[in-house]
Amino acid sequence: MKRRQKIILRDFVTVIVITAVLVVAMVIFKDFVNRSGAMRAMDHLRKEIKQYRDEYGSVPPKYWVDSMREKLVGSHRLGNLQYRARWITYESTPDEFLAYTEANYNFLVGKGYIVLRLGAVRKDDGHPEWIDRKKFKTLLAQQQSPEEIQNLQRQR
Repeated sequence: MKRRQKIILRDFVTVIVITAVLVVAMVIFKDFVNRSGAMRAMDHLRKEIKQYRDEYGSVPPKYWVDSMREKLVGSHRLGNLQYRARWITYESTPDEFLAYTEANYNFLVGKGYIVLRLGAVRKDDGHPEWIDRKKFKTLLAQQQSPEEIQNLQRQR
């Protein structure tokens, strides 16, 4: 009888461990899928902005991007998209952030930002990229003017 109880207990523990491993694997897979979807949606937005820029000679205004977002596949994965066209000038470099959104995932993917740089629209020489939170905050602080910072604080 005791031997049978040990076998049942061992099988029970095995089922629990396998279930836990599968749940963690599904969460990690979900995060990779969501990040991939958000990157694709940002790339679709990049193409639309590039097309607008090619046609009109400048990046579109925020209201245009907001209306375009509704038509993009997967745009819900972009969350709170920050679009910086108002702060882009003729002197802006291709490294300047044009649009970004914060993305918080679990475990391996982590927390960071999906970023669209101006060069990806101007020269079509890039795609959206993933930047970890600390590096992004440093780069954004270097690009922001005091007026932009004040405007963002008023919005909150």
